[in-house]
Amino acid sequence: MVVGGSGVDTVVRVPTLPVPAADSLPVAPIREYAGHTGTGVALGCAALGLRTGFVDFLGDDPQGALVRERLAGSGVDFRPLISPHGTRRAVNLVAPDGRRTSLHDARDPLDLRMPPEHYLPALRRARHVHLSITHFARFLYDDIAALGLPVSTDLHDWDGLTCHHKEFAFRSDLVFLSTAGAGERIGAVMREILREGRASAVIATAGAGGAYLLTPEDRTPRHIPTAVPPGPVVDSNGAGDAFTSGFLHGHLAGLEFGECARRGALAGAHACVAHGTHSAPLDAEALAAADGKPEAGAADTVPA
Repeated sequence: MVVGGSGVDTVVRVPTLPVPAADSLPVAPIREYAGHTGTGVALGCAALGLRTGFVDFLGDDPQGALVRERLAGSGVDFRPLISPHGTRRAVNLVAPDGRRTSLHDARDPLDLRMPPEHYLPALRRARHVHLSITHFARFLYDDIAALGLPVSTDLHDWDGLTCHHKEFAFRSDLVFLSTAGAGERIGAVMREILREGRASAVIATAGAGGAYLLTPEDRTPRHIPTAVPPGPVVDSNGAGDAFTSGFLHGHLAGLEFGECARRGALAGAHACVAHGTHSAPLDAEALAAADGKPEAGAADTVPA
C-alpha cells in the first residue's frame, strides 16, 4: 500500500542544466505526465505484479483527472480524497543527457489530515506500507504500528538535518534516499538512520553512480552497481521511484537486501530510457529479460 505523493509533472526539455540566464529560451514541446513519487512507486509495484493500493489527496481539477486517467487500468487500487487545495504539481527541467531539476510546489497545508476511516480499511488489507513524505502521512505511523505492518519511505535528497524528514527516517523499516542532499556526508547520514531509528536497511541512490546499501551487519555502505539501461538514456524522471518499486518487489518476495537492490537498479535503469515520468515502468516480463545481464561499471566507494 502506498500513501501520498500523487501529482502532475510538467516536463521541459532544456539544452543544458543549469538553464542559461535569458528572458526566453526555445525548448522542445512541453509535456504533462501523471507523476510524483507515490504515483511512481504504486505504478512500479503494480507493473511488477504486486497487489497495490494507493490513498492520497487529489484536486478536482484537470491535473487530478490526468492522474486518475493514468492510474485507471494500471492495476493500482487508487482511492483519493478530494483536496480543496488542488493537485500537487512540479516543473521538471530535463537536460539532453537525462539529468533533471525538479521545481515542486508544496501546496498541502500543515493542517491537512486524512480521516482514519478512509485509510484504515486499506491498511488492514496490506502487508507492507510505503509512506511518501507528505506531511499528512506522518500521522498514519501510530495506526500502522498498531497493526504491526512494516513501513518504507523515501527521503529523496535529505541533507540529514531538515526536521521534516526525521520522523520518516527513524520510524520506518526500510529507508530510501538519494546522495544528492548530503553529498560526502551520505555515509554518516545512513549510519545515523540505522543508529537512531528502526530501519533494517538504508539505501542511497546515486544516479549514474549506482546505489549504496547499509544494514546493521555492514561496517560501511555496500556499493550496488548501475544496471545497463536497455537503450539510450533520455530522462531520469521517476528513476528513484522505479528503484524503490524494484527493491520492494524483491523484498516482498523474501530476497536478501543485496538482490533487492540489484532489482531496484534494473528498474531504475529501465525508467531512464522512456520520456516523461512513470510512462513505462518495468514489468515482470521485462525484469525477467533483464535479469542476468551484465552491470555497468561505476565507482565502488561511497563518501565516508
